[in-house]
Amino acid sequence: MIPYELMLVMTLLVLAYFIGSHREKRHYESIIERELELNVLPAVSTKTIPKGHYEQQLVMGNVTISVDYFKRFLATLHGFFGGRITSYETLIDRARREALLRMKAAAKEQNADLVLNVKYETSSIYKGSGRSVGSVEVLAYGTALINDDKV
Repeated sequence: MIPYELMLVMTLLVLAYFIGSHREKRHYESIIERELELNVLPAVSTKTIPKGHYEQQLVMGNVTISVDYFKRFLATLHGFFGGRITSYETLIDRARREALLRMKAAAKEQNADLVLNVKYETSSIYKGSGRSVGSVEVLAYGTALINDDKV
């Protein structure tokens, strides 16, 4: 007979997998939709300002995404056996793309034509005494250029 504790852990893992997969899929769909909308606003890493007269404004986008129980379990297994932790790669990808979209949305609100010098800051927030990652925070920031005619 399987002990009650093992059944509980297995049930939580299965539940975390399905709920986490569903939420991740919905988030990716939302990201793709908003990327299509905001692709008209370039965001580049170059520091060179194009010719013209622009007002410059700092714009930022910030997001914190939590690690679900199943991803944490997979990361623990990968940590034990070694190799790429693909479960965290999708987490970081979603966080970076979301932060960039939020930064672009802030630039669009200010009627920006372009966002220059785009940078990312990434940090992990530890949860519990095991030093396991609880969530990932990404900040995207850059300089929005707003044509003087629009100001």
